[in-house]
Amino acid sequence: MLSVIIPTYNEAANIGRLVADLRRHAPPGTVEILVVDASSPDGTAAAARTAGATVLEHARPGRAAQMNLGAQQAQGDIFYFVHADVGIHPGYVATIWEAVARGHAAGCYRFRFDSKHPLLRINSYGTRFKGIMSRGGDQTLFITRALFEQLGGFNERFVIMEDFEIIERIRRVASFYIVPQDVVVSARKYETNSWLRVQLANLTAFSMYFLRLPPTRIARTYKALLNYR
Repeated sequence: MLSVIIPTYNEAANIGRLVADLRRHAPPGTVEILVVDASSPDGTAAAARTAGATVLEHARPGRAAQMNLGAQQAQGDIFYFVHADVGIHPGYVATIWEAVARGHAAGCYRFRFDSKHPLLRINSYGTRFKGIMSRGGDQTLFITRALFEQLGGFNERFVIMEDFEIIERIRRVASFYIVPQDVVVSARKYETNSWLRVQLANLTAFSMYFLRLPPTRIARTYKALLNYR
């Protein structure tokens, strides 16, 4: 079984569509869908249950901790971590199974944005490459249960950039595969801010990450640089 684990906070507008897509594109009995909601006040948990997901409650927002909780409760031999605003690839089940069968214990997809903004094509093209700065949680992440447990899961100290941190650890011990197909990523951050503003915020966060500054400080700085809606 493939266990899809989705951390959420105030994603009522997106979660129903995602759960429906995950169910529609999965052969019967092959996938479980776990939504780990951080006490969202907007009705995310109810929308996820209505769509057919199993909902777990977490005390507060924090993707690393939420995803670890989902993994602890999951039944599958492969975990698939997905953000609520992502559009999955319709062949995700077969693609992930095939990648694992070929010896890739973890990996992600490329992505493209749900926007025709020309500069966002640059970002999308970059996800073809293997560098850590070309990665991100929006690309989704699959990993075998065995490898996830070997690594000790996500490092909950990383309240931001937890996806980059675990990928670095994965690459030290296993093959990390980039699926040559796309998931669709929301451009809402770029719509609220300019392309340049988001790029500068990302570069700042990466610089702080590579300098091994405290994740809480990185998170505060990143949020201060961007507008959220």
